[in-house]
Amino acid sequence: MTATLRTARLLLEPYRPEDEDAFVALFQDRRVSRWMGDGTPASEAEDRALFGRIFTKVYARRLFDVWAVREDGRYVGHAEIKPTEITGGHEIVYALAPEAWGRGLGTELAEAVVGHGFGALGLSAVHATVTAANDASLALLARLGFAHRRDIEEDDGTTTRCLTLVRGDRRPWAASASGVRGGLRAREGG
Repeated sequence: MTATLRTARLLLEPYRPEDEDAFVALFQDRRVSRWMGDGTPASEAEDRALFGRIFTKVYARRLFDVWAVREDGRYVGHAEIKPTEITGGHEIVYALAPEAWGRGLGTELAEAVVGHGFGALGLSAVHATVTAANDASLALLARLGFAHRRDIEEDDGTTTRCLTLVRGDRRPWAASASGVRGGLRAREGG
């Protein structure tokens, strides 16, 4: 079962069926979807099917952790941590609605997911893949201590950066099971 995580301002909790419209709106927003996959948004029907698979596949089979991200009870984003072949380990994935940008919530969100990976999941490293043109996400991950490991040249001519944070690298909170860093506490439970 996907654990509930809390930070100073965010609640990461398992999705509920009533989150479908907000999830689809996030994934359909071109300001967000341009950084996902090949940058082309899926159709609304495809995003609704993806949302359905969170329940029928991901949660039902306990494949990996995926969260609805809320601020003050309002849906503001999506996060997950999952094993992927491209990184050879667990990759964090996060997306925030544009109205949540520019306030440090992305850093707070990523810290919580990384803390969960090192703590509850017991990982020794956490990975991220980011389109090379996504300066904001690359800067966020650099602040957390992620190091650039390699580039992948995509078929469409774009470059994907593969980054890794090893437990204990540069951030004392990363080695902590509770994910503590400064005033932020990402903890499991309700």
